[in-house]
Amino acid sequence: MDRLTVQQLIQQFGLELLAGEQGISRAIESDDIHRPGLELTGYLGYFPSERIQVLGRTEITYLQSLDADERELRTRDVVALEPPCFIVTRGQQQLEFFVKHCDAHGVPLLRTASKSTPFISLLGNYLERQLAEEQSIHGVCMNIFGVGVSLRGASGIGKSEVALSLIERGHRLVSDDIVRVKKVGPDALVGTHNTNNRELLHLRGIGFIDVTRLFGSGAFQDETHLDVEIELIPWDDHVDTELISLGSEGNTSEYLGVAIPHIEIPVRPGRDIASLVEVACKNWRLKREGYDALAVFQERIWSNPDAEHP
Repeated sequence: MDRLTVQQLIQQFGLELLAGEQGISRAIESDDIHRPGLELTGYLGYFPSERIQVLGRTEITYLQSLDADERELRTRDVVALEPPCFIVTRGQQQLEFFVKHCDAHGVPLLRTASKSTPFISLLGNYLERQLAEEQSIHGVCMNIFGVGVSLRGASGIGKSEVALSLIERGHRLVSDDIVRVKKVGPDALVGTHNTNNRELLHLRGIGFIDVTRLFGSGAFQDETHLDVEIELIPWDDHVDTELISLGSEGNTSEYLGVAIPHIEIPVRPGRDIASLVEVACKNWRLKREGYDALAVFQERIWSNPDAEHP
């Protein structure tokens, strides 16, 4: 999980800083968002001070409707609980009473012209991504036919070279060498880069190449849902051909408690690995739609056991 600060939030959403500048380095540790309601009436028993506080038209209008002394009290008590920041939506004005207390406590008071509901949706998605549980793995992450793929294998087996062939066919690189895997839901993973390797692919003998400059902006995307893992393994002539002929059916890999299908592709000279990766992705999509070629083949064997089989 990255350390997220109020300063980064300001930059991401172009927020206007009204007060509390000394607190812009405050850390944001919760991806939940709160709109204070009862708290502004004086009930502070369960105030979630770890959350970003969003103040829409309802909250600000209510405070402005109070007499000066009560408004001062309510505002002071809420700001004194020192959440990461307050964000006022709809570009609302006449916030001097809030500015005073936010400056006193070093709590950033920010403003956006956006409406509350769409802004909260955007902010929630951003926080979910930035604060998601994550781990780093060695491999290549790509989006192939809309399928998020983690391409793995021993060092030197040719992952980056396969990625180059796939990019030349119109598919998109997400990350090379180091892949950051984030858990963004109970059963959902996202693969992304670590910023340093953004848009870069490393090829032995050539070095780093920038795929967007060589192949255009369509050769790269920042992140992708991680749907399947494909592992390149050395071809072993001494191993029984069952794996090679039937594939690694039913195997899974687990990251952050989420299992995804794991496919092994044996590598040997002359095999078009990029084409096999493409076919593996297409086949995964067919299975998601309910069609399983292996199941069809087995059903044919059961219904016609005397026929010759490959």
